Amino acid sequence: MRIEVIVLFAYFIGMIGVGIYWNKRAKSSEDYMLGGRGMGPFITALTLQTTAMSGYMFMGGPALAYSIGWFALFYAVGDAGGGIVNIAVMGRRMRRLSQLLDCISPIEYLEKRYESKKIKVVASVITIFGLAGYILAQFLAAGKTLAKLFDFPLAPALIIGVGVILFYTFVGGYFAVAWTDVIQGIIMVSAVIGILILSVNEIGGLTALNTKLAAIDPTYLSVWGKDLQYQGAWGVIASAVLIYLIGYVGLPHVVIKHMAMESPKAAKTTLLYATVWNQLFIFSPYILGICGIILLPNIADKEMVIPDLAFMMFPGFVAAIVLTAIMSAIMSTVAALLLLTGTVWSIDLYKRGINPGASDKQVVFMSRLSIFVVGVVGITIAILNPPGIFMLVIFSFGVMACSFMAPFFCAIWWRKANATGALASMVLGGGTNLVMTAMGYGDSAFFAGAIVSIIAMIVGSQFGKKTTPEMIALIDKAAAKNAKVAPKLQTASSKHLASEGKAIAQFIRSRELTTTC
Repeated sequence: MRIEVIVLFAYFIGMIGVGIYWNKRAKSSEDYMLGGRGMGPFITALTLQTTAMSGYMFMGGPALAYSIGWFALFYAVGDAGGGIVNIAVMGRRMRRLSQLLDCISPIEYLEKRYESKKIKVVASVITIFGLAGYILAQFLAAGKTLAKLFDFPLAPALIIGVGVILFYTFVGGYFAVAWTDVIQGIIMVSAVIGILILSVNEIGGLTALNTKLAAIDPTYLSVWGKDLQYQGAWGVIASAVLIYLIGYVGLPHVVIKHMAMESPKAAKTTLLYATVWNQLFIFSPYILGICGIILLPNIADKEMVIPDLAFMMFPGFVAAIVLTAIMSAIMSTVAALLLLTGTVWSIDLYKRGINPGASDKQVVFMSRLSIFVVGVVGITIAILNPPGIFMLVIFSFGVMACSFMAPFFCAIWWRKANATGALASMVLGGGTNLVMTAMGYGDSAFFAGAIVSIIAMIVGSQFGKKTTPEMIALIDKAAAKNAKVAPKLQTASSKHLASEGKAIAQFIRSRELTTTC
């Protein structure tokens, strides 16, 4: 058996072991879905960033750079700051308000903050739709990576790769996802930096890279992209930068990480760790895609630039570790997406709609069942009709970000934001992105969708039921630097979930708050 196959199998066994280990320690649905709200800054930072990166960074991003040259770095510029903006803007306040509202999922959080059951229905539909495309993209990335390693057809490669991810997510829940993200984040950074150093050295340095690109086609060096295809298209450039710079604020599978932090104070240290990790990692895959233009001029599949460079630059054992890094990026994102899908179904739709009296065990069972079903359906679609990874990620990311960015942001930063504004923002923002993409204007769809979403939020909030004084008091409490939370809310366990007004009622009765959130 080839050494790279042994390395990858060892990695898979390790991830399965993590799932089994944490399965024994998840005692409740809150443990399974939020890690008991006990994730420290380092774990939170890495699980946030690895979840956000996905297989796109090892396949879709390099393929884009291979196709259009240095223009692709507009995406990297936004991405490098996206995680920082997300934590700085959302982290502390969202962590605190989600606990004050006694929420276990981002959909429940929006529903309670905007005091509307319609929010739950619309947000759940958009989330499941958006996550489906994102999950499919990661399944394809996993299948392609394993097909490259084992020289398998896509179908068995998909089944093997996705099967491992399904197992440790199904069994271990959030604890397993978070701890595997830490391991995977370290592998990802180490591998991509190593292959970048060797690739640039092989070419003769960055100056030599630009000289050789200019000899092939000088427009590779242009800020307008190869063949100047985006010349004067400022909306496209704005979308390229903004989609990742501010888009993470609107991704439910990313913002849920804020809710799982051990305390609001952890946000500051989390921001530091995330900043360092981002700057080490973000730009490298795009630059490797550009290096591929020189080193791999006849590549058959542009999304395989990094795997092919790995085998070119490293011996089999090290190349296997690089491919493990790609699987790490994919697995960290898929696990988070699957877990959130399970949370939306089991908490937002099943427990809080179909069966309000569901026990904790029933909630976890329904979450695991939905994870399994989504996995099977995703594998089937990926085998029968595999689309491109880059376009799938950009589309799914754009729809969810344009739908939820303004509602999540305004939930903690604008007291007057109400359900009418949030609904208008979700439907019109996400709808604009969806329609523009379908009409062939996907390059500028995010910019347009974001603008429409913000305007809809502001205008819509002037109509309908106003934010209640009780909710405003909770928002102010979440914003306070030295906020305290009542002891009953400190546990924030799903075992204590009750009526919609429970958290607000407790807040009103709690005149003297003594326990730090």
